[in-house]
Amino acid sequence: MWVVRLTDKQLEVLKAMLRSQPQLGPALSGALESIELARWDDLPDARLPWDEVAKAAAQQGISEADVVWDLAGRGRRVEA
Repeated sequence: MWVVRLTDKQLEVLKAMLRSQPQLGPALSGALESIELARWDDLPDARLPWDEVAKAAAQQGISEADVVWDLAGRGRRVEA
């Protein structure tokens, strides 16, 4: 799998190049569809307060994954 970060202008040029082809086969059609959907996946990297997560997990006797799960559902910071 390849991961490429393109500017908005580069994405537009790439889409225009693909659309200019007289006939798109399955591979190029799939590439164009992927490019159209790529913007939905353009999210910032997640950052969590791991020290606080680890401390809360230890205090509660649960895993760090459980603390993260709780954070995701509540939308607030961990109180350690």
